[in-house]
Amino acid sequence: MLHVSHIKKTFDPGTASEKEALRDLSLDVKKGDFISIIGANGAGKSTLFAAIAGSFLTDGGSIVLDGEDITLQSEHKRAKKIGRLFQDPMRGSAPGMTIEENLALAAMSGGWLSRVSAAEKKTFRERLSRLDMGLEDRMHQPVGLLSGGQRQALTLMMATFCPPKLLLLDEHTAALDPATAEKVLDITREIVEENGLTCLMITHNMQSALDLGNRTLMMDQGRIIYDISGEKRDGLEVSDLLVLFKEAVGKELDTDRILLG
Repeated sequence: MLHVSHIKKTFDPGTASEKEALRDLSLDVKKGDFISIIGANGAGKSTLFAAIAGSFLTDGGSIVLDGEDITLQSEHKRAKKIGRLFQDPMRGSAPGMTIEENLALAAMSGGWLSRVSAAEKKTFRERLSRLDMGLEDRMHQPVGLLSGGQRQALTLMMATFCPPKLLLLDEHTAALDPATAEKVLDITREIVEENGLTCLMITHNMQSALDLGNRTLMMDQGRIIYDISGEKRDGLEVSDLLVLFKEAVGKELDTDRILLG
């Protein structure tokens, strides 16, 4: 489904703040893969997502999605094929518009928002009720009035209403309290499995990186240093990931945010 080949990206080249963010990185993702990605701050995780989504053009390499070369495609064209969630629950939805209006945009039903059909409204209610957050009874309230967890769950639904070829989750539960984060992760698992989505998820929670999906990637300094799946992954614990990191880069993974997660 996704073939990333030898991509590179250096920010502010030739200046004192030059940063080599992606270093000859390659990655193959099969259709239906659910891959969790971990690494310290500055490892290149979000930069990888931005490259795939088209937030910038890479300095080299290619990106092929479902057989189509999208290396030079604009971000808005890629957005028709790629769903993306961010750490900030405020991104991904229009706060001044109602829940129903946001869902109508996500459904790409066409026409004026005031012309949402009764059948579409029924579908919206049914899907919202599955979140078990009471949003189906608040469809005419502005999204800006929702809590962070409610808004993130809604954004996840919007990003997958028309199932994308690829779903990118960039620490989408990091800004939520633990209980709400767990609920959103459960919703994520259900939506991904139900729709057979191909999904990449950045997480700071190393246990989630082992519990969710079928592959775990570890990144450091713009490179993928481990790609673990199958029986080898099934038997791993968080302590094993820390040992693998130290063996690969020669130092401890001491990012408090990851260890506490």
